[in-house]
Amino acid sequence: MATPTLLPCDGCGQLASSEHIARRLQRLEWATRFRPIHIQALLLAASVPDADSEFLYSPATPFTGLAGDLLSALSISTAGKSSGEVLADFQKRGILLAYLLECPIAPGTRPAEAIDLLDHHLPQAVARIRRSLKPKRVLVLSQDLQPFLPQLSESALGCPVVYTPIAASASAVPPTPDAISAFRAALPALALQGS
Repeated sequence: MATPTLLPCDGCGQLASSEHIARRLQRLEWATRFRPIHIQALLLAASVPDADSEFLYSPATPFTGLAGDLLSALSISTAGKSSGEVLADFQKRGILLAYLLECPIAPGTRPAEAIDLLDHHLPQAVARIRRSLKPKRVLVLSQDLQPFLPQLSESALGCPVVYTPIAASASAVPPTPDAISAFRAALPALALQGS
């Protein structure tokens, strides 16, 4: 019996099995379906959550974790709506949620290794934001990205950058009302009201 070959994943740099790659491609497909043509605000988090219900673009409902927190902060109701209807509302506002690492960080990864993964993928993420996504502004949501704020500057990304940490670092603590207020204040009016 052949031993499976593990190769570094393009989306996160971790050694990846075929299942890891398949999950990444599925997440990319889900997110691409709801990518706005013109991105008013790019919401940037550190790494994709492991649970599909916490990945905003997943068809799984209910929305939990950061996905639920974002929808709540934007006053997007999920009651009686399919995930597609909820995500269409998110998309109409010109908002895209992206991650520096396109895959979850493997369980058991030491904090220093996680920082190294983020640091290694930072140039790739900056290039993608600047050349492909071209948002009007970037809101950095993850506390884990705070050390990288100098590299995630307006001059590097070509648009204003605001640090609004509503994605707690490795914990399930919901954002505080002050964090939600700061997040809302950093969004353009269109994103708050919908179209």
